[in-house]
Amino acid sequence: MITRKIKWMYALGQLGWSILSGIIQVWLLWFYNPKGAANIPEFIPRQPILGIFVVIGLITMLGRFMDAITDPLIANASDKSKNPKGRRIPFMKRAVLPFTILTILVFISPTQSNYLINIIWLTITLLGYYVMYTMYVAPYFALTSELGKTEDERLDLSTMIALTWFLGYIIASGASLIWPIFENIGLSTTLSIQITIIILAIIGLIFMLCPIIAIDEVKYVEQKPSGINLKEAIKVTLKNKNFMIFEIFFLAYGIAITIFQSGNVYYVTLLLGLKESWVTIITALTGVLAFSMYPLVNRFSKRLGKKNLCIFAMILLIIAYIYCAFLGLYPFDPRIQAIIFVLLAGVGFAIFGILPNAICADIAYHDGMVSGNHRAGMFFSIQTFMNKLGQMLAMLIFTGVLLIGGDQSVIGVRLTGIVASAIGFVALLLFTKFKEVRT
Repeated sequence: MITRKIKWMYALGQLGWSILSGIIQVWLLWFYNPKGAANIPEFIPRQPILGIFVVIGLITMLGRFMDAITDPLIANASDKSKNPKGRRIPFMKRAVLPFTILTILVFISPTQSNYLINIIWLTITLLGYYVMYTMYVAPYFALTSELGKTEDERLDLSTMIALTWFLGYIIASGASLIWPIFENIGLSTTLSIQITIIILAIIGLIFMLCPIIAIDEVKYVEQKPSGINLKEAIKVTLKNKNFMIFEIFFLAYGIAITIFQSGNVYYVTLLLGLKESWVTIITALTGVLAFSMYPLVNRFSKRLGKKNLCIFAMILLIIAYIYCAFLGLYPFDPRIQAIIFVLLAGVGFAIFGILPNAICADIAYHDGMVSGNHRAGMFFSIQTFMNKLGQMLAMLIFTGVLLIGGDQSVIGVRLTGIVASAIGFVALLLFTKFKEVRT
């Protein structure tokens, strides 16, 4: 049994990296491809390529492709590690500082007008960001399965990191409340945003250090290095049919939540006609609702099963995104429209914030006990890959659909909700074949 203090120190690591991840998810696309009156220079081309892509979307897709390569490599290296200090913490320790620095550098273009130099800079820093992200996050998630010795303990850890993930995302989205402070003292919008990101990234760094400093991995985790090579580890893991059914379902959720994260600023400003500060308000309200639901999700998942709650959550998200497509057209106050979306999506986000990690941890633990090869890192790397693949596809879909109707049109923004709901519906049909693992 691990103490509650150790559980919370572990969860604070999630708070840290979710701040860095949230900065990229919420503000990267908007920073380089703002719509409306945002006073940000055109560091890279904003015009569509081949009529459907934008440069920032393609660069992000390339970053996710790099992620796809590094995820299994780092996970397998972690699984096989015989480091006397543990299989996971040493990787996290090496990643934490470059992870933080690269998050900042992504938003600092070296020139004001040389597109080529800025594109090369952004591509290199974003690729580096994703590598360091994986080096911290893949071993971090593997600890969920290894610190938790029972199904209930793993569910509790998943609940805690869901709480800190939402909190980190709220902090990241709150950047729009901070940079006006610097604008009011005479700094440019761009510099104000960059200073804000530096401050938030440093906060994230401090929290990411918590599990590194507090957790003695050798003491709390039984060290059982995997004895199989990368190719075999991937092959054996992918053969777990039940796991792959869940991961395809999780992929659809990754697309849906990334569209919410990337589209939030557009839904708020273009569809509802509200100020950017409402991005933070909506995110915060969603987080508060999710926080209040976590004890219920924890309790009901133990009674009703994780699968049933996941199905319920996806149905709510499908409804939420269909509703989202018509924001601004309903005959009542835009602020009320925003709150209704929060109510619809918040419960779904609460459930998905907890259960995917718990389900993956259960499957990894069960597989390790049956096969004798403890590959929690590989299981979570595939789950992380699916999440990142969902983000990559969502960014590609979002930036492409956003162009429909032209730069000043809201048609593309509305269609993003329809696309997200359709993807969720197809995944929901497949998920009915999933068999819940009880350990």
